[in-house]
Amino acid sequence: MADHSFLSTSSNRVRLALLCSAASLLASGIEVRADEQGTTHLGRLLLDPAHVRARDPDGNAADRGNSHYVADAELERARMGDLKDLFAGIASVSVGGAIPVAQKIFVNGVDMLNLAVSVDGLAQNNRIFHHVSANAFDPGLLKFVRVDAGATGADAGPHALAGAVVMETVDATDILAPGRAIGGTARLSFADNGRTLGRSVTLAGQHQGLEWLAYGKRATGDDYRTGSGLEVAGSAADITSTLLKFAYEAPDGHRVELSGQRLQDDALRPFRANMIGVGAPRDPRRYDTTRDTLALSYENTQATGLWDPRLVLGKSQVRIGVDQPTAPALGTSWGDSETFSGRIENRFHIATGTVTAGVDFYDRTSTYSDDATPGITEKAHNLGFYAQARLDPTEALSLSFGLRHDRQDFTGTTGWNRAFSGLSGNLSVAYALTDSLTLRGGVSSVFGGVALEDNFIFNPGWDYDELRASRGTNYTLGFDYEADRLRLDGELFLTEIANARTSTFGSNATGDARSRGFNLGLGYAWDGGFLRGSYAYSRISVDGATPDSYAALDLGAPLGGVLAVEIQHTPEGSAFTLGGSVEAASAYKRVATGSDQAIPGYAVLNLFAEYRWSGVAGMAVRFGVDNLFDRQYADRATYGADYASVTPIYEPGRTLSIMASYDF
Repeated sequence: MADHSFLSTSSNRVRLALLCSAASLLASGIEVRADEQGTTHLGRLLLDPAHVRARDPDGNAADRGNSHYVADAELERARMGDLKDLFAGIASVSVGGAIPVAQKIFVNGVDMLNLAVSVDGLAQNNRIFHHVSANAFDPGLLKFVRVDAGATGADAGPHALAGAVVMETVDATDILAPGRAIGGTARLSFADNGRTLGRSVTLAGQHQGLEWLAYGKRATGDDYRTGSGLEVAGSAADITSTLLKFAYEAPDGHRVELSGQRLQDDALRPFRANMIGVGAPRDPRRYDTTRDTLALSYENTQATGLWDPRLVLGKSQVRIGVDQPTAPALGTSWGDSETFSGRIENRFHIATGTVTAGVDFYDRTSTYSDDATPGITEKAHNLGFYAQARLDPTEALSLSFGLRHDRQDFTGTTGWNRAFSGLSGNLSVAYALTDSLTLRGGVSSVFGGVALEDNFIFNPGWDYDELRASRGTNYTLGFDYEADRLRLDGELFLTEIANARTSTFGSNATGDARSRGFNLGLGYAWDGGFLRGSYAYSRISVDGATPDSYAALDLGAPLGGVLAVEIQHTPEGSAFTLGGSVEAASAYKRVATGSDQAIPGYAVLNLFAEYRWSGVAGMAVRFGVDNLFDRQYADRATYGADYASVTPIYEPGRTLSIMASYDF
């Protein structure tokens, strides 16, 4: 039998990229240490996302050309923050909503509800109450975040109409220093605007292949003030986040992992949590939100040849209770969305790359109930088969192509039942014209089935006969240029979603959405520092017309031009790292029929200084000032800024903060 255990070309490229990253770090005076397993430990965290891409086994595949990675430094600075902090450096990923329970993510102008979202390989839930987020995550427990915008692989999972978002939680080995059997990290933060106190502790241990990790975070505070001095009632922090993880890895690489996480936010929030108000102010009301994820996985971390299996099985659940003070008979309205899902796949390592083939499924249930209403439910079951090839036929050419078939069994609130099925395909090509310049492009057509609707508009009398399976079509064309310490990239994109569900309480309906635009990126490194900048422009249409915020709800948002710039520098021999960021958006003047005003532009400056104690190993203190010039603004992805009658939920005004962390 032939020996297929050799490394593929793509694996060689990943290893080469890792070596180049390490060499660059050493040249910049940043400490790099490697343990016996080859894990790299950084004395300072990098703002360069290329280092994270190099840790992705498929980071150099053609379908990763339009992927965006959150850099190590960005992830670390968001530990005590929220999703807006996490994606602040990526202009094409916009987060609006200001408070965690209301934050919604948009990728290339498309609502993340139309992307396949996974945590530790496990599919996450879809829609829930339209005034809150279905996907609130704690950056403090994440170690890896990647956003696939547009065409993505068949192994991304079902419902990847406009791409995918992939997140991974920390492992014990990410916390422990080389040779340590037990250790952890403690963090303490305080922000003066809202008097928000955050504290978190991570404990980890390992012994003879056994690993365990426990993480807990609590953030509490008062209502914050905007740049004009307006106090946003219901904006006070009140979040509890926990993670427990156990794993065993045998000497030959067989690894089994069990993890469970919970995020809770139970507090007074604005009456409509994603806006300060409509017309006359209304008193805040209680929103009780709980998000749980339980995942079990198996893989072989040392597998190479034709047998490299992976298994993931688990459940994700979001439960939200909303008080109804204007309808006392209802008491508290409850929305429950839960997804039981799993996949089993194998990666075949061949001479020119890899082929991944497998089967996945989900069993998704969404329910509404209150004191006067029994549970009203929609359900969907999906079974998918897929194969994705990532090949490097030559040194200059990379190909990625795949196919999947999904069959969805959908049940409506009335018991109406119908099966939908369809094929999905994708093709991405990257070609290196020179050692510095690569051209790339991708296309995909994705079967989306019928999405479960917003729990809080469920109608037991809906007519479902007009619903059709949705389909997403994506096109991207771009380039990557790298010369010495300069990196440039850019792309044109077009995403179209046909038969997207746009139901209201009165009736079921579908519509067509389109987002088009371009992205530009810049990276520049020097000894001890890095600059990252990006500009994204997107324009969304619904049923061929420019939509207002409400017409675009759950499909996208009117974003226009968005800019993100980050910079950091560590002087040679200094214990200080200095840096800052700019977040900006140009005025959006495409006033839709349903709206009555343009959306103003803004530019906000944030600064920080970090000090690492030379006398106390593992100790760091970070001082920051966000919104230095105390601007009043709502992030461009925040709902309702195009209506004169709506007061959007503005971001905090000038905020002074301090965070201390200690690795032990």
